Amino acid sequence: MSRSFKKISPASTRKMPIGEKATENGITYERLSGGDGRWTVGFMVDGSRIHRVIGLESEGVTLTQVEKFIEETRTKARAGRLNLPKGRKLTLAFSQAADDYLKRLRESDGKGIDFKDTALRLHLKPFFGDIPVTKLCQYDLERYHKFRQDENAKPATINRELTVFSHILSKAEEWKWIDYRPVKVKRLKVEESRLIYLTAVQADNLVQAATHDQNPHIYPFIVIGLETGMRKMEILRMKRTDVDTVKRLIFIPKAKVGMREQPITSGLASYLKRYMESLHDNSEWLFPCSTSKTGHTVAIEKAFRRVVADAGLASDVCRHTLRHTAITHLVQSGVDLPTVARISGHRTLSMVAKYAHANGEHIQAATDKLENRYQHT
Repeated sequence: MSRSFKKISPASTRKMPIGEKATENGITYERLSGGDGRWTVGFMVDGSRIHRVIGLESEGVTLTQVEKFIEETRTKARAGRLNLPKGRKLTLAFSQAADDYLKRLRESDGKGIDFKDTALRLHLKPFFGDIPVTKLCQYDLERYHKFRQDENAKPATINRELTVFSHILSKAEEWKWIDYRPVKVKRLKVEESRLIYLTAVQADNLVQAATHDQNPHIYPFIVIGLETGMRKMEILRMKRTDVDTVKRLIFIPKAKVGMREQPITSGLASYLKRYMESLHDNSEWLFPCSTSKTGHTVAIEKAFRRVVADAGLASDVCRHTLRHTAITHLVQSGVDLPTVARISGHRTLSMVAKYAHANGEHIQAATDKLENRYQHT
């Protein structure tokens, strides 16, 4: 850029005393009481004043990055005249776009609303707040990455949150709120983590521990999870009308990949029939809860942790371990991957293939079959 800086050049900011600040070319640098330096901007674009706190020196923010933010904002203004959608108010703040987005998803029975609502309410809206959607840039996403990492959020968690962020931008363009997406979301690299699953003996111990727990829902929750591999909310949202014990199917209207039917074993079908007969006649849910707004249980973590401890299992065993266990044992039993995907509800075979753990007994059995084909050893 062609601007020259004297008041806030790297040399002058290093010498700036605590409590002082300097402004130059729409950029302000302030030396805070703790010794850190804060960068802010204040400039006009198409008659609108942009005033933003860009970040702290301790966060790695530099004068060059601040200049880059100003230039990106002005470039967008020149290209799209602030990319203002026709027929809407002058600026559409991210928080307002998020609210409108959730409202439309609920009206159209969108997928994953619970997670999207949580991610927006707890993380995305507080961070991006009143920033106009059309002025979002790559630097904003980089700041979000660092902000969430400083909160000890894992890369996979941040990526899931940014998937919601990206979907809002896509829908905003589709619904003609904006003319084009202002920024492309880049995901963080996620290291492959070891899948934790239970052996048959450990699974039996977990079930036995559940029979003695004070929570009446934990036993059926664990049994269904181990027998089907269904996800937590797929289980807790089950209704009587969703279960067909004759055809041995559970209808899941709001699965992660959309509506699907979950096949079940004959043993689970018999158990569910007895379990539903034991419920009160006026209960439509398999896991009813009178104090819940939804009418059914939504949290079962405390009981699950008790049962895990009583079963003598490691603390890293979580609710999703039930799903990992069911799918892993299907694969290790020799069930072909397309059939496993049909049972587990995975979109692709590659998502199922990761359950073929290299340390499984089925791997040794497979090599034994190869050995039997030869006579030279």
